[in-house]
Amino acid sequence: MLIKWLNKMKGDRAPRAAAPAPKALLLAWLGGFFAIAAIAGLAHWAHAPLILGSFGASCVLLFGFPDSPFSQPRHVVFGHVISTLTGLVCLTLFGPHWWALAIAVATAIALMMWTRTVHPPAGSNPVIVFLMLPGWGFLLAPTLIGACMLVVVALIYNNLIREANYPKYW
Repeated sequence: MLIKWLNKMKGDRAPRAAAPAPKALLLAWLGGFFAIAAIAGLAHWAHAPLILGSFGASCVLLFGFPDSPFSQPRHVVFGHVISTLTGLVCLTLFGPHWWALAIAVATAIALMMWTRTVHPPAGSNPVIVFLMLPGWGFLLAPTLIGACMLVVVALIYNNLIREANYPKYW
């Protein structure tokens, strides 16, 4: 039984994904640059916190894999909002305990799945909430405003540089 279980960890020996074309690398790089520059620039100008660490991972999906379900606008915005809200609720109800953080992350995963708004980078938002211990305003800025800005940049950029439509659905 143990050997069978350990053998599962060898994987399926599937081939690795093909390397992206240099053009795809450059376009993904530019998209990530423009998105973070827009949010960080506005944050600097407005003297307001508008950036989350998880937004960098969102850029990987939005500009490297824009056709993925995880990259669609509803997933980006609602995934970030649901996960941050879950973190804030758990922090408020239970306090800054390790087990409360575990409940928050697990609940955020389940809620994103239930609402069909899974955005993997947003899964780190409860962790960010527990590390920063912010107030409820954190839900608006940086979470909602920043996520919406990411989507706006992705809408403009992906539709300028690609033949395919972005988004695939709302």
